[in-house]
Amino acid sequence: MFFGRAPLRVQPFFGFRSEDRISLTARALRSREALFNSRNFLSDFRTMLGQYTSHEVPGVEVEFEYQSACGEPLRHTATTDDEGFARFDFAFPSPHNRPAQTEWETATLRWQAVAGQHDGGEVTAHILAPGTRAGVGIISDVDDTIMETGITGNLRAIARNWKRVMVQMPSERILVPGARDFYAALGGNPAISRPDEPQARERPVFYVSSSPWNLFTYLVTFKRERDLPLGPIMLRDWGFNRKTLGSEGHGSHKLEVIERVLDHYPDMRFALVGDDTQKDAIAFAEIVAARPKQIAAVFIRTVSWANPNEAQLAARNAIEQAGVPFWTGSDYRAVDEFLAEIGLDSDKQVEHLVRASEDDIGAKD
Repeated sequence: MFFGRAPLRVQPFFGFRSEDRISLTARALRSREALFNSRNFLSDFRTMLGQYTSHEVPGVEVEFEYQSACGEPLRHTATTDDEGFARFDFAFPSPHNRPAQTEWETATLRWQAVAGQHDGGEVTAHILAPGTRAGVGIISDVDDTIMETGITGNLRAIARNWKRVMVQMPSERILVPGARDFYAALGGNPAISRPDEPQARERPVFYVSSSPWNLFTYLVTFKRERDLPLGPIMLRDWGFNRKTLGSEGHGSHKLEVIERVLDHYPDMRFALVGDDTQKDAIAFAEIVAARPKQIAAVFIRTVSWANPNEAQLAARNAIEQAGVPFWTGSDYRAVDEFLAEIGLDSDKQVEHLVRASEDDIGAKD
């Protein structure tokens, strides 16, 4: 009854495309968009409770329209499933070149009114198109990699920090020390964009998290407020089961996402960024073993006080034996020299490209 009064809306998540494929997911919900303005404990708790107790709407027919370079708009239709998801993942009829510089493109989602059930409407969706000059992209974890959770280690830690999950607004969450500068150095400076558009960095950034899809807007708000790169966020549909709550589920989800991104961009190399709380190094080592040429570097932030176990040490050794640069540490502020040493500092790369361009012009003159 509470949700029945809320209007139907379709929430698009950030999509991405290559020359050959385009991928975007949206979700039909009966809810109003959350305003993450901290007021008081009770109102903030209600806001967060509303995020977790979403009312999904199945059976909504959603049309996806994207203006391709060939002139004719591409249209596809999907019907939302039992969890409210409409998934669009299809090949272009002919190759659709990526831009030279990484940028955000747009698509339009529309749905028709159904008498006695919901009104119709449309919404703009944003799709990341990695630039052909980027060369390198980033695939990053979220929890304890860019946002402190305080819930690693044991159940007592979770109990002590429940307010972070159930009450705190994005502006109150703690940014991992040094994360802003680290991602600026790795991803590059933001391009100029309008206030209602995501900012594009020189290098595309993809995020993977075991948090539920319900927190998409929350996480985007956190990143905007901290001036972190925006990019597609691959989250999970939660359930109270071992697959969702166990570490095995996190690992398999992370592997699936990384492989999917690598498949989309076989011409690019990627830096993998994670932490030591959810076996990220082990998952990254598996990716490195399968696709060493596509991995530019691995970064693991140390969060737990425990010493690395045998599996983690073996993972690090496998990554380094494959010739992939590996960094680990508790503070991103100590990573500058490493980035410069392995050639991934975006400022240095830009300087190199500018010098190369000037040399080419001078040679032509």
